[in-house]
Amino acid sequence: MTEQHRCWVEIDRAALRHNAKLGRERIGKAELLAVVKANAYGHGMIGVAEALANDAQLFGVANLEEALALREKLPHPIIILGPALPSERSTMVERGFIPTISTFEEAEAFSRLGKIAINYKLDTGMGRMGVVESEAVEVFKRVAALDKIDIHSVSTHLPVANEEVEYTRDQLARFRELVRQMRESVSGNYKAHVLQSSGTLAFNETPHEIVRAGIILYGISPLPEFQKLLRPAMTWKTRIGLVREMPKGASISYGRTFITPRPMRVATLTAGYADGYPRHLSNVGAQMLVRGKRCDLLGRVTMDLLVIDVSHIDDVDLGEEVVLMGRQGKEEISAQELADKAGTITWDITTRIGQRVRRVYV
Repeated sequence: MTEQHRCWVEIDRAALRHNAKLGRERIGKAELLAVVKANAYGHGMIGVAEALANDAQLFGVANLEEALALREKLPHPIIILGPALPSERSTMVERGFIPTISTFEEAEAFSRLGKIAINYKLDTGMGRMGVVESEAVEVFKRVAALDKIDIHSVSTHLPVANEEVEYTRDQLARFRELVRQMRESVSGNYKAHVLQSSGTLAFNETPHEIVRAGIILYGISPLPEFQKLLRPAMTWKTRIGLVREMPKGASISYGRTFITPRPMRVATLTAGYADGYPRHLSNVGAQMLVRGKRCDLLGRVTMDLLVIDVSHIDDVDLGEEVVLMGRQGKEEISAQELADKAGTITWDITTRIGQRVRRVYV
């Protein structure tokens, strides 16, 4: 029997490589750090990393668990972008991962465990991690003097690169000055990185030595004007599990929030919020594609099933493919469209896609 998935995503390896190539063209000689945290933004960490193995010089993950899984498949340097728990530090030292540190105390704790290369994080406006700007150079000198600490890189993060041009340019200038002072104070071949996806697209005049490419690798632009340059790598699909003729006045789904205004042919789909389809898309005009035609979502999204209107499509088949996100024929449901209607961001749409959704690489 040929296996048929109930809900799955198809990941286009060629699109991933196209997007990586675009990033490479924008950053010149800088190294490409491919960010594959959160299961590669929902695209499947191992499959994506293997597809980009010849395009990226480093990979970035959120935590030790992701780093260990990735190390089983690839030999590339791995930067752990989130803070380490004290219990995780010894494994990071043993396995040669590059942790991100935000305090002298963290670096000192790593130094007591063994020799390790670190990513030294500066807080220039994100407020989430990093040594505060006013203390960054002095703390850096103390960290660099620790016996078993090697500085792999210094970095910061841009909080509004897709929103505030003037603040971002000022932040980049401040970071450049801090890096200058650090290099003046501490010799070494450590690298600097600041540009993420928005920065790579809009502020790539000074890429430094490493660039962290995230959402753009997956073909989704945080800046609409650059979307035409990218190729979305993911198509999210499900199937029609049931087709029924409903009379006028019938209620659909929990809460009876949709009442059929006329006789309708409706299809029940084998996907729901347990698969990651946002419940916030209930009753906000969300649509899916069947045979390249848009079909309205009816009523509330439930855990395992969705209901759509297929009255305008003749002879709909059980088991037929339905596109939740992606292109079919001349129509496309983009991640941005889903995010806008759900009142969220594209990162949230792809990363929420659940583990029971199969990843199929094409």
